[in-house]
Amino acid sequence: MNKPKINYVVDFVSFIVFLIVSVTGLVLFFFLPSGVRQGSYQEFLGIRKYIWLNWHIIAGFIIIFLVLIHLILHRTWLVSMTKDLFRKRIKKN
Repeated sequence: MNKPKINYVVDFVSFIVFLIVSVTGLVLFFFLPSGVRQGSYQEFLGIRKYIWLNWHIIAGFIIIFLVLIHLILHRTWLVSMTKDLFRKRIKKN
């Protein structure tokens, strides 16, 4: 697989995982607040809180991994832009 296809797959999967992190985070924040309500298990849409939390944590680790891969794939661009930025600052002074 060539580099543009790898970039596309990494970016697409990152977007999907970002959506999972976002949705589970919103559910945990707004619908399943901290603490156990009246000694029973908290549920939202028939799914218990610990499952929402597990999905959130797992997706968080996956997105960290994918962002690192994304940065590695774009390292030449990042180095080039950083060098260019510092050159422009030095020339201004």
